[in-house]
Amino acid sequence: MISSNDFRTGVSIELDGSVWRVVEFLHVKPGKGSAFVRTKLKNVQSGSVVERTFRAGETVPQANLEKNTQQYTYKDGEQYVLMDMVTYEESRLNPEQIGDRVKYLKEGMEVNVLTWNGQVLEVEFPNTVVLEVTETDPGVKGDTATGGSKPAIVETGAQIMVPLFVSVGEKIKIDTRNDSYLGREN
Repeated sequence: MISSNDFRTGVSIELDGSVWRVVEFLHVKPGKGSAFVRTKLKNVQSGSVVERTFRAGETVPQANLEKNTQQYTYKDGEQYVLMDMVTYEESRLNPEQIGDRVKYLKEGMEVNVLTWNGQVLEVEFPNTVVLEVTETDPGVKGDTATGGSKPAIVETGAQIMVPLFVSVGEKIKIDTRNDSYLGREN
């Protein structure tokens, strides 16, 4: 159990049979009446966001989430096979369970898998990945870093916008949170 006074951004709680993550919170102490905590909660399974008010000191069950590191080994049909780095057990995940960052999943990559009651809630990717450019328009002499951008396809099939000077075969660093180009990798 966790008190509403202990709410912080990122805390996970159980309400109405599902897991909710605190996105925003505000402790309010009005001049009249008792204090309360106004929160914005995001459902981890569905992604819906609700606002809810709790009395100060009200206790709610804290979600018991398990986080383990798994390594992506191979793709079997539509499923992605991941291996637990501690027990060496394999688990199979659908693209829906992994989320929209599945386009950056590369063999050998380690990700964190969050589970609740044996159900996969979220797959956390590293903030940056290094991938090789497999397809893009050729760079022309005189193209500069500030001259603009062009689409490029990387080894996992993801398409991102890169500067004009990037060419096929180069390894680039990509921010997986916002699909942006960060720079060349040596």
